[in-house]
Amino acid sequence: MPDFISIARYHQDLEQGHASCLATVQYYLEKITEKQHLNTFIEVYAEEAIARAKELDALQGAKGRLHGVVIGIKDVICHKGHSVTAASHILKGFTSVFSATAVARLLEEGAIIIGRLNCDEFAMGSTNENSAYGKVLNAADETRISGGSSGGSAVAVQAGLCMASLGSDTGGSVRQPADFCGIVGLKPTYGRISRYGLIAYASSFDQIGIFSSNISDAALLLEVMAGADDFDSTVSHQPVPAYSKELDTGKKYKIAYFPEALSHPGLDPEISKAVNDKLNDWKKQGHTVEKVHFDLLDYIVPAYYILTTAEAASNLSRYDGVKYGYRSGNDIADLDAFYKQNRSDGFGWEVKRRIMLGNFVLSSGYYDAYFTQAQKVRRILTNKLSLIFRDFDFLCLPTSPSVAFKIGEKMEDPVAMYIADIYTVIANLTGIPGISLPLFTHPGHQMPFGLQLMSSHFNELPLLSFCNNILENQALLNTQD
Repeated sequence: MPDFISIARYHQDLEQGHASCLATVQYYLEKITEKQHLNTFIEVYAEEAIARAKELDALQGAKGRLHGVVIGIKDVICHKGHSVTAASHILKGFTSVFSATAVARLLEEGAIIIGRLNCDEFAMGSTNENSAYGKVLNAADETRISGGSSGGSAVAVQAGLCMASLGSDTGGSVRQPADFCGIVGLKPTYGRISRYGLIAYASSFDQIGIFSSNISDAALLLEVMAGADDFDSTVSHQPVPAYSKELDTGKKYKIAYFPEALSHPGLDPEISKAVNDKLNDWKKQGHTVEKVHFDLLDYIVPAYYILTTAEAASNLSRYDGVKYGYRSGNDIADLDAFYKQNRSDGFGWEVKRRIMLGNFVLSSGYYDAYFTQAQKVRRILTNKLSLIFRDFDFLCLPTSPSVAFKIGEKMEDPVAMYIADIYTVIANLTGIPGISLPLFTHPGHQMPFGLQLMSSHFNELPLLSFCNNILENQALLNTQD
């Protein structure tokens, strides 16, 4: 099979007889075996994927929009009859009894789910070093992290182990690993894709996201998965555009940026320069680019971690070893001790740290001082962005303050790890869509990085259109070079 370019090109090859679903699946299974040391997949559905490919090859008549498309899913997304563990010992051996709505819709359109992908435990982490199954290596430099929490999903696309993948984004867990791995990472508007079947970390932040090698594929997957769902009371009932068919590339847009973000002392100077240069390029192309001063940058990360850890403490209280999941083998008569033993043994350190932080900010005497104040920051931030998007189409920020760092480099400093989320959590606090675009290579580290664009709620179509234009221009420049 030739190198994958896009779903549209793949479908063209299928129609012309240059490819088959079976040969494609076999190709990816070989690649997964070849790159097994990257630790991307927790489980590969080899026999099932082969059987599914044969069924699709034999299909006559109308075919789904994702006919034969090979997709991996993060190990926090349920797939009926398959294990799902959130990369945690506490769910070891658990088999899902239903499929997430997103997965069901992919399958209805002919997709092939090839396996479940490694991630930080319960999606808590920025490096994919917090998994019960071990760390995921970055295919661009195996001494560096893949990003998190959806590191396995990012590397699976980066290394060509599947055509696209699903992750989840609570504070940047799709966009940041996409940035570190040099691929496209899309977090839709909160509620654009149903969360039914997504294991909860922080319910008012979580959103299923998409990894792909191009914009048109991300648009098609969004088009398939988005829309109303009776199983999710928070999902939007707004009509779903035909994203993949309406990618207009000719319009001129208005783009805002925060000078405080681009001059932040924690931002790598090369990343700052690259983003500034790109903003100037857009001006030359006829887009309107203006700075908007933003005085809340230092409040974003604290507010995010107060709120998400509080929600996590509540959501993860269900894992006690009584009805399902890990149960300590010790014979413990006392119920409190039984719960403590199960949770102490079953959860990893990062998850336990966030549960304790969440319980602290929700505790008597601290609730108003922390949780209530963080909610106020969230409201102020939402209002401020609403005003910005009255005048602008997009907000441009770096995705991450640095390129992928060395494995183990920040594991002893969780605060430094949390602060690295400074540019991504704004989209989750406000529920707006955000996307990371692969555009640059760091001259010092020779690692990929990109930039991030955000738009107003449910404004994914112009966002995807502009991003498609950016990447098409980038490809044209690369061809000329």
